[in-house]
Amino acid sequence: MSRPLHGADEETTRRSGPVRLALVGATGLIGSRLIAISSAGEECRIVGIARREVPLPKGARVEVFVAEADKWGEIFEAVRPRALICALGTTWKKAGRDEAAFRAVDQDLIVATAKAAQAAGVPNMVLVSAAGADRDAKSLYMRVKGETEAMVSKVGFKRLDILRPGLLRGERQDDWRLAERLALMASPVIEPFLPAKWAQYRSIEADVVAEAALFLAQRRAQGRFTHDNEAMKRAARDWRARRS
Repeated sequence: MSRPLHGADEETTRRSGPVRLALVGATGLIGSRLIAISSAGEECRIVGIARREVPLPKGARVEVFVAEADKWGEIFEAVRPRALICALGTTWKKAGRDEAAFRAVDQDLIVATAKAAQAAGVPNMVLVSAAGADRDAKSLYMRVKGETEAMVSKVGFKRLDILRPGLLRGERQDDWRLAERLALMASPVIEPFLPAKWAQYRSIEADVVAEAALFLAQRRAQGRFTHDNEAMKRAARDWRARRS
């Protein structure tokens, strides 16, 4: 669970201009919302780093660097962002139902990116993981997420925030997921009756996760923090309060 977000020891970084935050995983649901939300204000600017061109929403204020992953470290060194937000991830279907291909994105690329950022002097990282992540889980998806969290935790960032959202609510572009759609349709009926131990899997708006990531990426207190749905909602409220 995350620690409280208030207090003098956790003052958000303040600068004369917008805080520069690096983002990998800009084409996904969380990444696209991070770009849209950050573009609506002056608090921070997203620098996207990707292996291919990123379709941007109208009015987006974002820099995007396109390069092979082994060159991302050079971009971190040149840009010098305050934090790295990692929203990288694929699905079992997109990976061709191949474990090696799935791990190549959800583990190998994430860990390599984290190491490159830390080596370039980036002090903070926000990692978007998933509710139920556990390196001892029977589910491959949850096991890989848990293993990746553990690996990134050893990289050496001054501050690491791990977000574990439940089922994400939001409009995905060109990414049809039948099982997810069905779960979202059923969630309003099922979620009120879920036992406490399953509360972490309840649905959450992608915008809330993105707002929490933007807020937490700028925190100064050092350490490793994990955030469930409720903790992310609190961070998102603090983000909105800061902007008002």
